[in-house]
Amino acid sequence: MMKKPDKTRPVVSLVLPAYNCESYLEASVAEARSFFEDFAIPFEVVCVDDGSGDGTGRIRFDDPRVSLLRHGYNQGKGAALKTGMKAATGSVRIFTDADLPYGTDPMALAVYYVLLKDYHVVIGDRTLRGSRYHEEISPLRRVASQVFSFFAGRFLTGGFYDTQCGFKAFSGAVADQLFPRLSVKRFACDVEILYMALINNLDIKRVPVVLSRNTSSTIRTFRDSGRVLFGVGRMKYLRNKGGYTFTKDFAV
Repeated sequence: MMKKPDKTRPVVSLVLPAYNCESYLEASVAEARSFFEDFAIPFEVVCVDDGSGDGTGRIRFDDPRVSLLRHGYNQGKGAALKTGMKAATGSVRIFTDADLPYGTDPMALAVYYVLLKDYHVVIGDRTLRGSRYHEEISPLRRVASQVFSFFAGRFLTGGFYDTQCGFKAFSGAVADQLFPRLSVKRFACDVEILYMALINNLDIKRVPVVLSRNTSSTIRTFRDSGRVLFGVGRMKYLRNKGGYTFTKDFAV
């Protein structure tokens, strides 16, 4: 007998790592909630306050579909994603920055490609035709982003040039395998996620993104560039130790 779908389980989980986001987190959640409701998609939003110094951790959401988890101290984006994805239960698991810098359009694409086209991973790629990103940021940050993308693409991710875009989505089964293995706590986590996906032969779909706002960035160009480069070396070490091998084969 075919098992009936669980109507109480969300189809989509949106995970938002949040650090000092008191001024806009509620607006972002409201925007995401409106989007999912307009398309009648059962959803949940999992916010993770990563040890904020403002009132982010005191926000109250009057909606059982929205939760706010808290870290006692700031650990980094990767740590927040690991916490949020562990709590998420949707068939599609999406993460993006707390200010929804690329809006909701990539979320619609993610749901389509994961649920209807059976992709394991959907990633935003700021280099694709139709994207708009580099024109909207400072020249220093643009150069730093391009240098790191070249380095990561050369030594880790092959032809995937844009490793650092802060929009990624996964099937629930893949997320359950991937995020417990995430070891990088800060900004190199995006590279580690893509690296694991490639190592395990997952089907990856790139989608264009348009930067509409950029209020949540906490990156410090030189400090975090050094951390990211150190993280790349550590990833190579972990792969050699077998730390990135999934227990389930998702290859088709």
